[in-house]
Amino acid sequence: MAETWPFFRTVVQNMEMVMAKADMAIARRYAGLVPDPALAERIYDAIRAEWDRTVAAVLSITGQDALLGGQPELSRLIRQRMPYVEPLNHVQIELIRRRRAGDDDPRVSNGILLAINGVAAGLRNSG
Repeated sequence: MAETWPFFRTVVQNMEMVMAKADMAIARRYAGLVPDPALAERIYDAIRAEWDRTVAAVLSITGQDALLGGQPELSRLIRQRMPYVEPLNHVQIELIRRRRAGDDDPRVSNGILLAINGVAAGLRNSG
């Protein structure tokens, strides 16, 4: 279907790009913000399982061995941006942790918003 229907092919390519930008190690750190560790693990496990199933489905549809296998230039661009985006995720996680712990300093809230915008800009997604 992806070979003959341009709309479906575009949907799959967009999903492939989003999946390539996802970082499950970072997702685990965000899940660590949940106060109940058992709940955090259960939520993360569900997200990870769905991510794994989705990657497998996209690879099955595209016939590739890796995400963005048919778009090497996009894959390279995403990999080049990740070293700049990853630290912003860690900053954001720490600031969210502080805010949830009761830190009402406006710089913390502003930092969270700036980190959100920075990650979105780095991934070239809307914030």
